[in-house]
Amino acid sequence: MPSEMKTDMERIGLFSEPTYITIGDKYTSPYNRNFSAADSKNKQMLPGGSKVRSALQEGYFDSQFKRIFEKEAYSDPVKQRRQFKMQQSKKNIGKPFLPSNGEKKPSGTGSYYGTFSAPIEAMSALQVPKTPYKSPGKNVLTNPPKHGTGYGYHNLTLSKPYPYTADPYDREKQMRKTDNSSKRNLLKGGAFFLNLHPKDLFDSNPYKFDKPLPPLKKSGGKKPAVVPFKPSSPPKKIGGMKAGTFEVYPSHSADPFTVKITKASAKNKEGRVFQPSPGPKSRPVKSVVIANIMK
Repeated sequence: MPSEMKTDMERIGLFSEPTYITIGDKYTSPYNRNFSAADSKNKQMLPGGSKVRSALQEGYFDSQFKRIFEKEAYSDPVKQRRQFKMQQSKKNIGKPFLPSNGEKKPSGTGSYYGTFSAPIEAMSALQVPKTPYKSPGKNVLTNPPKHGTGYGYHNLTLSKPYPYTADPYDREKQMRKTDNSSKRNLLKGGAFFLNLHPKDLFDSNPYKFDKPLPPLKKSGGKKPAVVPFKPSSPPKKIGGMKAGTFEVYPSHSADPFTVKITKASAKNKEGRVFQPSPGPKSRPVKSVVIANIMK
């Protein structure tokens, strides 16, 4: 049986076994592989542990503290700045520049002492000649307002009262009538109709029949006389008698007691009474809760 079974390559469906990505070297487990081969050979560097810094030199690599600038001299920046100014002053050709006298302070408000320009005329205290004052005149004088409610009183407004004009009742109708008649007189002809009005068909109506129709054929049979329907008189109310019924109250007749004879039931050829088939019968049905429990 094992020889008859197919191999994995045949069951996969490949034509040949795929090659492996390797150069033929032996497999080594990643857990047993060293990170660096040089770490496991010869002697290794063993540090002596970290040192705690203190006020001594033991916490540093060097045994003696080394300065950044060795044997540098003390320098005074103020002195160096003064020396630089003295060297620059030697380059001047003539005497040093001496400014003019100090600024002059004014003696008070409105004085021009110490300024570059003379007094300004626009700011002088002299009076400028002005045109004599001319009175604009009196204001408009009006009459005092007239008292009144304004309804039914005349001559209370600024304008004159409106004159009375007649207003006929059919004035709009008469104006409309005269306007229409004047426009109708200006017309020269009838209404304009365009010949290119769209039509349903290219030609005239094919179903139009100009010839007179033949006379109608009379049927030979006589129609039955139709009696028009006449509704009955309005219904009458029953007042303890038969006045509201369709028929007249029947007359009394003797009705002795007699045994009523029942009609014989219909039977088929075999002599059996016809009985209709019974309808569907009900049956017990399980509820949804019981059906879920059974599942």
